[in-house]
Amino acid sequence: MEQVDKLFQYKFINESHINVNHTLSIPFCSSLEELTHILLLKYNIPIYASKELVKNLDRFVKSSNLQFYDDRTSELVAEFKNQPNIEDITKEWERLIREETAEYGERKCASDEELFATAYHKLVHSPMLETMLQLEYMYAVTVRQRVNEKDYQIKSLSEKQTEEMNNAIDRLEKGMTESEINKLATKHFEDQTFLQVQLTSELETIKEAQRREYREWLMQMLEQNQANSSLPTPKSSPLSPGLPSFVSDVFKTDRKELQSTVLEESFTIHLGSQLKQMHNIRILSADVMDLCAIKDNEQLGETTPQLLQTALGLYSNDLCGLVLMTDTVIGSRLTKEFTEICERSTEFHFPYIEDQLESISNTLQKHQMEPNSARNTNSKHLQPGDVYVTRHSNLAQVHIIFHMVSDDSLRGSDINSRHPVVLGLRNILKTACSNDVTSLTIPLLLQYEMSEEMTVTWCAKRAELVFKCVKGFMIEMASWGGSDLKNLQFLLPQGISSDVFQSLTTMLPSIFKVSNPLILKTSAHIK
Repeated sequence: MEQVDKLFQYKFINESHINVNHTLSIPFCSSLEELTHILLLKYNIPIYASKELVKNLDRFVKSSNLQFYDDRTSELVAEFKNQPNIEDITKEWERLIREETAEYGERKCASDEELFATAYHKLVHSPMLETMLQLEYMYAVTVRQRVNEKDYQIKSLSEKQTEEMNNAIDRLEKGMTESEINKLATKHFEDQTFLQVQLTSELETIKEAQRREYREWLMQMLEQNQANSSLPTPKSSPLSPGLPSFVSDVFKTDRKELQSTVLEESFTIHLGSQLKQMHNIRILSADVMDLCAIKDNEQLGETTPQLLQTALGLYSNDLCGLVLMTDTVIGSRLTKEFTEICERSTEFHFPYIEDQLESISNTLQKHQMEPNSARNTNSKHLQPGDVYVTRHSNLAQVHIIFHMVSDDSLRGSDINSRHPVVLGLRNILKTACSNDVTSLTIPLLLQYEMSEEMTVTWCAKRAELVFKCVKGFMIEMASWGGSDLKNLQFLLPQGISSDVFQSLTTMLPSIFKVSNPLILKTSAHIK
């Protein structure tokens, strides 16, 4: 702290007049008794005058210190008042106090989303579960039918336009000009765009109507349950006589089914230095989209166990997550198939996938516009290792999707534990254990398809890197707090050879500590 010099004056009157003039540094924090002794010796003052001298020193020091602190405080207050954003700073502090301190926070009623979540969680754990799932299934059938009609109409128009364009090109030397061909191409583009927008709008209207009807029906069922202590079956329910007509034409998916011979292996491991935690690890070879898409039952109105699993865990402390590799553009072609799966049924709980991706893009754009932002790229572009999260209630085995940005460097064999994508896995595990995600699926090779450069040696090296890094992250995770990652699933590309799969499953017990049963043999000589 800065100090100022101030003169202390004192007169001692006896046979000879003694004038004391001594400069002190204010604020004075030293010992007054020590200073008094120094002044007595310096000015030859008798010892019996020490009490009076101490009294004068104490009065002088107190008044001088008080004046110094008053002046200093006044300067700081004046300097603070001269700041141009004093009102903004005050409002920001007021907002933070309201949001972070419960005592000063605003008393708000539960939002509609919170009320719906509470109602859904209560009814899904009641005898209404089957009715709810079958009603959702019927809604999904309607949406999938309209999606199929949309795809069929767009495909038919494309084929028709392709035939027209081929005929026009064939007549290029028979009177057809390039200008007319350009006009035809422009017309085709406009017709294609108009049809796409029209069909998409119709589909969104149907989804919004379903979402509104489902929410109203659910709240009505909860009110009747509270009033009558019973849950009646609504007339529109699949359990009541007379099913809606559209159920009679159940959509049959054209996605390829899983191979009859599924490659998978499960392990139980223990991790931790002192207090060991048990985890279940599974290695599976499958198409990543098969973990998202809900398979359709050909039986009329029959729901699948996948819907049951998703519904029961939706508002729980045991959420399921999936790491989905993507590129640097939010909502790019690499996520097109995933987006189409999300669009094949109505999302009743969270924003639609397009809205979530748009919100993420807007957030990224705002972040890049900040003065201290290190990013100066386009608002839609991310960097390898970046992760953004979307929430879903209409997928097969997952509630949370961790979209992790990757690049072509993952095709090489020289990546290490400091690679941005590997560090992105650490951030995903940290986010998962902090947000009740207890089951997580990770692409073991950080790839979804086999390619030429992915030799046996390449696969073994990549799997070893991911195994060791994930193990280290899981051990570190124990100190982060939150939920334990109970189930971890490593996903391998579909079509991987059984020999490579077997070599990777053999590698896991050597890296993780696998739990083996202890077999005790009794002695035959026990009496």
